[in-house]
Amino acid sequence: MDNVSVGLVIALVLAVFAIIVVVKTAVVVPQQNAFVVERLGKFNAVLDAGFHILLPFVDAIRYKQLLKEQAIDIPEQICITNDNVQVGIDGLIYLKVLDPERASYGISDYYYAISQLAQTALRSEIGKITLDRTFEERANVNAMLVTELDKASAPWGVKVLRYEIKNITPPKDVLAAMEKQMRAEREKRAVILASEGERDAAINSAEGQKQQVIKASEAKRQQQINEAEGQAQAIQAIATATAEGLRKVAEAINSEGGVEAVQLRVAEKYVEQFGHIAKSSNTVVLPASLSDVGSMIALAMNVMKGMKPPEPPKAVTSAAGSR
Repeated sequence: MDNVSVGLVIALVLAVFAIIVVVKTAVVVPQQNAFVVERLGKFNAVLDAGFHILLPFVDAIRYKQLLKEQAIDIPEQICITNDNVQVGIDGLIYLKVLDPERASYGISDYYYAISQLAQTALRSEIGKITLDRTFEERANVNAMLVTELDKASAPWGVKVLRYEIKNITPPKDVLAAMEKQMRAEREKRAVILASEGERDAAINSAEGQKQQVIKASEAKRQQQINEAEGQAQAIQAIATATAEGLRKVAEAINSEGGVEAVQLRVAEKYVEQFGHIAKSSNTVVLPASLSDVGSMIALAMNVMKGMKPPEPPKAVTSAAGSR
């Protein structure tokens, strides 16, 4: 019984030893991971994803590196701008391990190193710009920090992909002043827009009055032109009618019985005009030969005979005929 018990114990020990050896020698590396193996305390190899066999008691896994993209939270820190304003800024760094060997032996803790370097570089960049430009230059600051951090982390086998500023928090009194400034700027823009509207309205009104005056003057000018043309046509028509009447009178006088008709017409007008004079006035100056109507007619006929032929009516008639 004692020998059997001792054999069982030895077998159990050997089984445990075999299990330990298997655990120490058989390694499964997950995807997007890399294990750094040392042999007798010296770097030997980097194990990629998959199954690997190590030498028991000789090889050992010293470092395990994650090859995925990682995000590091940069805590809020106080930065002083170029115009001496303190602002609190925090951010995020996105990085990736490219060389597991250098990430293991190049630096003790690249997380801490990159975080501290990001804070230092951020303070330096914020100190170059004013408070108002910190919000406008956020993208430029991010790009500058990525460039600086990538240069510093290249010997560590780490690639800095992006840096993003999360929050920029000015002091409360500065925030209050900024709100007042923005409110004043909005009120200023409102006043400017209102004044520009009034100016445009005044310009439009003046332009409308100008066009109205121009149209009225053009209408008046056209009216005067039309009236002048109408008067000219009326004068021309009257002249034409007068010339035609004179021509008819001349023809009637030269025809048979025309002289007698003229004498009769002169006598009628003579008597008619003296009748009007007697009605319109109490005092009438009468010629000495009033009783001799015949002598007055003879005198009028002698005057008519002594006149030259009526050439102007003929000229008017010819002018009317040419028209």
